[in-house]
Amino acid sequence: MQHLVRPCFTDTGYVYAKRAEEVARKHGFDRVARLASNENPRPPPPAAVEAGIAALRGVNRYPDERMEALKEALRRCHGDYRFVAGVGMDGVIETIIRAVVEPGEQVVVATPTFSFYGISATAHGARVTNVPRNEDFSVDADAFIDACARSKLAFLCSPNNPTGNSTPPATVRRILDEIDGLLFLDNAYVDFSDLDYRPLMRSHENLIIGRTMSKIFSLAGLRVGYAFVPAWLEPFYERAATPFALNSVSAAAAIGALSDTEHVAATQEHVRAWRRRFMEETPFPAFPSDANFVMLDVAPYTGDEMVDLLAARGVLVRSCTGFQNLGEHYIRVSIGEDWENERFLEAVRSL
Repeated sequence: MQHLVRPCFTDTGYVYAKRAEEVARKHGFDRVARLASNENPRPPPPAAVEAGIAALRGVNRYPDERMEALKEALRRCHGDYRFVAGVGMDGVIETIIRAVVEPGEQVVVATPTFSFYGISATAHGARVTNVPRNEDFSVDADAFIDACARSKLAFLCSPNNPTGNSTPPATVRRILDEIDGLLFLDNAYVDFSDLDYRPLMRSHENLIIGRTMSKIFSLAGLRVGYAFVPAWLEPFYERAATPFALNSVSAAAAIGALSDTEHVAATQEHVRAWRRRFMEETPFPAFPSDANFVMLDVAPYTGDEMVDLLAARGVLVRSCTGFQNLGEHYIRVSIGEDWENERFLEAVRSL
């Protein structure tokens, strides 16, 4: 019956990091340093846990389909913007594509970057055009703008996954000024930088800014994504969205988390301190990063070889060999707990 499967999924799909439990069992560790998935090592804010537990008592009812309480909390946090929500930023991305792109139309992606943009666009029948970044992984704005001339929708990640670098707001503004379609700006990691793209929402009706509660707010397991959207797009997003997709427990926990500024500040301090140490103390070249991870050039090893070598030492990192338009000799290392980061530095020095 495999002939029934669409060709785009017969031999490709999202590539996950190795499972920590499997690595630990194979190499005899009680625990493994989990530095492969850009998770926040800090537990969720107490207010998020309490709100989530309280919401469990009402799960016999469907959640608010428009997530008005969550949107109001987002306005208290960010200001008077228009928001949409979804099951992780992945869910927001899928809904945007579903609402805007017809089968056969083009979607533009600046690569190397998060692979799900292309996977989702392909799944919806779009043609994906990958625009390679420059040698230093900055965006080739001219090539990107040129490709967008034939596209309704384009994706740009800043800070970028897996390279860690950011695109200056002035460059994003130029792109927005010169394209006719929508730009989805993925800001999953922006809380770990000093950049703020939100003011661009005031002047550009072709900008969507995607955010997530998974990183800075430690809610990766609850899958809460949201986006700043222009007012004209909001009702069409709601029509295209999967009914009741974001559950009430996740939404309640997100509302609680948004009120905890101390959690955000402590996480930012932790990430910035360890990011500096990774840059200074690893024996392999590390690229400047505005995110909660660092990318290393591990040549002459390949990324896959380095993952195996570090796994044997109780450290789980991400190989970057699966990222479009990126070489085979890079790994991505997340900022973890202190003991995890120390084990990584010890392990990588041993090589």
